[in-house]
Amino acid sequence: MDLSRRDFLKVGSVAAASLLLPAGSAAAASAATFPLHKRVGEAASICPYCSVGCGLIVATDAQGRIVNTEGDPDNIHNRGALDPKGVSVTQLNTDPKRATKVLYRAPNGDKWEEKSWDWAIGEIAKRVKSTRDATFKEKDGEATVNRTEGIAWVGGASNTNEDCYLAAKFSRALGIAYLEHQARI
Repeated sequence: MDLSRRDFLKVGSVAAASLLLPAGSAAAASAATFPLHKRVGEAASICPYCSVGCGLIVATDAQGRIVNTEGDPDNIHNRGALDPKGVSVTQLNTDPKRATKVLYRAPNGDKWEEKSWDWAIGEIAKRVKSTRDATFKEKDGEATVNRTEGIAWVGGASNTNEDCYLAAKFSRALGIAYLEHQARI
């Protein structure tokens, strides 16, 4: 039998491709029970852990629960690669030990009590106001400074330019002098 190199490659390609075909009804039956055949939504996001800003693709089920996260290949920072922290982003929402309610422990108390979000936001506002009033400085010698040195603002890793702009405006309105962003720390 005279077999040319071209004929050998044709026959070999057909043989290799036949190995990749599903093996009849067994493969179809296993595909029908595979859990990801349900409708899954995807959204692009940013990893919240460090200041790199790696892109994530977050997959959610019909109830809005996160079922998978993976690197975004279109993101210029990571091109689809993730470090171990980024891979574990799913645990932020799925960990049963995650705090989902406001917990408050009174000074010198030994027990945590559940509070409402309205109470927590009001309490934070009261404490910021009282700290600002107690530490506000109008003058430093002869110079007018109008600042508070008892409060600082540290931005997060996944803040956008818009977030940082609003945080800076809010901080300056309160007179906060110590304003920093995590990307530079």
